[in-house]
Amino acid sequence: MPLGTSELPYSQSCENNKRVILERLQEIFADRKQVLEIASGTGQHATWFAEHMPWLQWQPTDIPTNVATLEPRCRAYSGQNLCTVTALDVTDKPWMVDVPHALYTANSLHIMPYTAVEALFDALGNFAKPDTCLVVYGPFNYDGEYTSESNARFDQWLLQQHPLSAIRDFEKVDAMAQFAGFVLEQDNDMPANNRLLVWRKLAPERTN
Repeated sequence: MPLGTSELPYSQSCENNKRVILERLQEIFADRKQVLEIASGTGQHATWFAEHMPWLQWQPTDIPTNVATLEPRCRAYSGQNLCTVTALDVTDKPWMVDVPHALYTANSLHIMPYTAVEALFDALGNFAKPDTCLVVYGPFNYDGEYTSESNARFDQWLLQQHPLSAIRDFEKVDAMAQFAGFVLEQDNDMPANNRLLVWRKLAPERTN
């Protein structure tokens, strides 16, 4: 018997800012046809965004051990534009999914190990096509400093949960993106001291 909505895996952090994120994504993804979501978690963002952006085919993914958490809500989605849940570990070489012209990930870079963040951008450097749009939501440090006391407390909590988790420095992440061929187009201030960062991959320069 299918789970009721109240019985599905749930994350409050996914609910908190989904409406304001949607407002941004509706503009950013207006000309996209398919989105690959990395680290879809409980599927709350995947189903919400798929419902409110019906022109997109939304591909939810997560690491193999989290697929069982992601699948129930995605199975309960009644629309036709949510793809089958796929296991994806960004450290896999190569990725077992196609990389479309749009990618989205939320509340993930500070959870995954730093080596996984590096692997993410390494894969995008190798497999993302020119004009691919990458959207990353979450907290970031700037100039090596926390942007708020609440982020400092959150970072300490992350460290207690897992020693490889931490709020990432924007400058280091942007440097990875640039090395992968992406240029930063937007750095949006979001509620609760979060950011919505948008990079776009450039076409390689021609050499004579």
